[in-house]
Amino acid sequence: MTDRKRDVEKPVLVVFRHDLRVADNRALSAAAATGKPVVAAFVLEIDGGARPPGAARRWWLHHSLAALAKAVARLGGAPLILRRGAMGETVAALAREAGADLVHWNRRFEPAAVVADADMAARLFADGIRTERFEGHLLHDPARVRTGSGRAYRVFAPFWRALSSETEPRDPVDPPHSLRAPASLPPSERLDDWALLPEGPDWAEGLRACWTPGEEGARTRLAAFLEESVTDYAVERERPASFGTSRLSPHLTHGEITPAQLLTALKRRRGRGVDTFRKELAWREFAYHLMCSHPHLATDNVDARFDEFPWRQSAADLRRWQQGRTGYPLVDAGMRELWRTGFMHNRVRMVVASFLVKHLLIDWRSGEAWFWDTLVDADPANNPMNWQWVAGSGADAAPYFRIFNPVLQGERFDPGGEYVRRFVPELARLGDKWIHKPWAAPGKALSDAGLDLEAAYSLPLVDHQTARRRALSAFDGIRSTANDRP
Repeated sequence: MTDRKRDVEKPVLVVFRHDLRVADNRALSAAAATGKPVVAAFVLEIDGGARPPGAARRWWLHHSLAALAKAVARLGGAPLILRRGAMGETVAALAREAGADLVHWNRRFEPAAVVADADMAARLFADGIRTERFEGHLLHDPARVRTGSGRAYRVFAPFWRALSSETEPRDPVDPPHSLRAPASLPPSERLDDWALLPEGPDWAEGLRACWTPGEEGARTRLAAFLEESVTDYAVERERPASFGTSRLSPHLTHGEITPAQLLTALKRRRGRGVDTFRKELAWREFAYHLMCSHPHLATDNVDARFDEFPWRQSAADLRRWQQGRTGYPLVDAGMRELWRTGFMHNRVRMVVASFLVKHLLIDWRSGEAWFWDTLVDADPANNPMNWQWVAGSGADAAPYFRIFNPVLQGERFDPGGEYVRRFVPELARLGDKWIHKPWAAPGKALSDAGLDLEAAYSLPLVDHQTARRRALSAFDGIRSTANDRP
């Protein structure tokens, strides 16, 4: 066999991480195009790198990996290899075991993951193994979209204008027609041994009822959104009782579908709903661009004034918020939706976050951590950016004095109480007039509903007006302290 022939037969190792798909996967398609055998591997990162997934995302990951393994098998390739460990060390060892002379991966943007991938590239280079990395997670490179002074944008409106002036994002690439299997494969770990699924108790029944993880599930969800929801998206996305949102976020988070695929699907569609959805994709992009310039977005205030904020330490209040027992029906419905389904409607996310931070004066990081563990779409950039946006401590943040009134929010966006009744069944028989403020209902309305409010539900954890004054006073304190600094 000639040296050239031997080189062709050496496999390409394709490393999956946050890109659990075969369509529009540039690392995989480029590997197939070499004509060489392909070893497909997923590495579950431990000991540094990307932030470890929370419990809900671990459930999703298990099922998404099972779906990816089937998709790779349908292409005629070798079975998906599973490994755990530090990214650089694990991939370098896997490449040596496979006899690969080339490793492909898709680029990541979490600062710690960037460091881990640089270590991986250095280890492979030291072993004489070539590497190629590819784009696909974002529409635009954060290093290119900058202000006139060369800095990352901190305000969304000019960021959106900058994106609009950029060249159109690339078209998605088709999945490979087939993959060549190598003559031999390194050993793989067993997915079931990773214990990603809940055990004792099995809390995932609601997740199973709501979601279909995997690339095929993403395509089905996109088709349904385009058929049923995108036209009225601008209005219906504000109504938690309707299914007017895209519900594509967990598929995006796990890389089962890409923003480029979504924009391509929207190309021949027009209307306010389409424009609004495009802006939502840009907001996701904005979060990643911000994270690249603020690597500790999940732990450090973007606005340093909030380093002095007098957060309350109340494990009891935090627990009542987590359990959906605050006494405010819209807040409680959202928190129970989250626990049951691993998801929460976007409008309600803002309300429950505002309640924790401003009504209870509990540090936004406590809420961000709870969402990270319980959301199937917990995203390393979007989750902390949105929490900081609500708290007032982030980039382009809502002003701190914007404090959502959960009663008025419920009456405006869930006027018939359908959403509340769905997730807070204790209140199911209460009339529309009182559904968002049951403590104000007269005795007859409560008795007609068969409701002993204090025994069957909860009285408000805090009075809205009292909490609002307390929050504004706390903010005035850090603002005045900042003004006093030399």
